[in-house]
Amino acid sequence: MTLNFDDVRVFAAVARAGGFREASRASGASASGASEAVRRLEAAVGVRLLNRTTRTVAPTEAGARLLERLGPALDEIEAALDVVKSSRDQPAGTVRLNVPTVAARLVLPKILPAFLAAYPDIRVEVTADDHLVDVLAAGCDAGIRYQETLEKDMIAVPIGPRAQCYALAASRAYLERHGRPRHPRNLLDHACLRLRFAGGALVPWEFERDGETIEVEPTGPLVATLGNAADVLVAAAIGDSGIVYLFEDWLRPHLESGALEPILERWWLRFSGPFLYYPSRRHTPVALRAFIDFIGNGRAHPTR
Repeated sequence: MTLNFDDVRVFAAVARAGGFREASRASGASASGASEAVRRLEAAVGVRLLNRTTRTVAPTEAGARLLERLGPALDEIEAALDVVKSSRDQPAGTVRLNVPTVAARLVLPKILPAFLAAYPDIRVEVTADDHLVDVLAAGCDAGIRYQETLEKDMIAVPIGPRAQCYALAASRAYLERHGRPRHPRNLLDHACLRLRFAGGALVPWEFERDGETIEVEPTGPLVATLGNAADVLVAAAIGDSGIVYLFEDWLRPHLESGALEPILERWWLRFSGPFLYYPSRRHTPVALRAFIDFIGNGRAHPTR
């Protein structure tokens, strides 16, 4: 049985993307061409690999088994080809990153402009997703997460600030009207603007000072899901609606402008910064290797 490698690669792209249009956008090929490639592969193996409806495309049981076996092999082939391409004077290729919204907003903007200027032949594709996903199954080369949510059996490299903290703030008008909290427990008597994780749980309000850790569960008039919706909480705080609890870097411009005032600064919870993580495979794609080196490799360590 003779198989066309391009057809195999297109099948994997369609199965991972969940559709012909989505796969064609990522690959630059046409949706009709991708559909024909999958048909040729199905004819060659004699088994239906994808279930197609007008709305969805999903692997059959046989397709899912094939994708599970193909994924690592295709990654190795592409990485090996990248090694050959590395003989060029300038690294080239695509780096696909899956990152939480906070990293897309606070970390990457301080890194990508300089990286793209240094490597004009490298293209970076960023997907902001606050769900915990399998980056390889999502068709990405690497992701960004915080230490407690890093996937096992990955290599992790520090990226961005090595320490961050959650800040607490409100407008001057709100504080003049309702008083300034002197202790985290005082927040139970205030209108608090809450943030919810993509999975549904509320982001806990945690505080630490001199070895004492306190978690409170305040209530308030507004809840928003982590991501760009967090800007709704910031706008509400600036509009005198209550107290907001968010990454300090997210609130920093409003603290510096005076639109918001810091509260309980000595209690702000500090934690380690984010990590770039990627598979511990033998051949790391050249473009990803350039990105890893750019952010300061040498401190990479396995997450196992």
